[in-house]
Amino acid sequence: MERSIDFYSRFFGLVLQTRSEIKQTNAEIAFLQDIERKGCILELTYYHNQNKFLQPQYEERLFDHLGFEVADINKTISALKKENVTVTDEPFKLNPHTTIAFIEDPDGTLIELIERK
Repeated sequence: MERSIDFYSRFFGLVLQTRSEIKQTNAEIAFLQDIERKGCILELTYYHNQNKFLQPQYEERLFDHLGFEVADINKTISALKKENVTVTDEPFKLNPHTTIAFIEDPDGTLIELIERK
């Protein structure tokens, strides 16, 4: 949990809003949001006794990636590389106004970085 909170705070400017234990499921949750509290809220969940996320009722669901808009994709990628963050796809032009790249968070979740000009 600490590693993920640090990652999303440092690289995407999210601020920890609340963090609490859920005794019924032996889990911990944290909610992060931009400093102005205007954007989406990211919820992080950590199950203390679970090494792999398994929920049979959701086996048919597919999750691909999260996306974050960044002001300067090359500056962001450079900062991420300095911290040994995995860059799976270097920045490339999607169209004349949009550049994207893909990275992984500390747990391997795929994240799309989007720069719009």
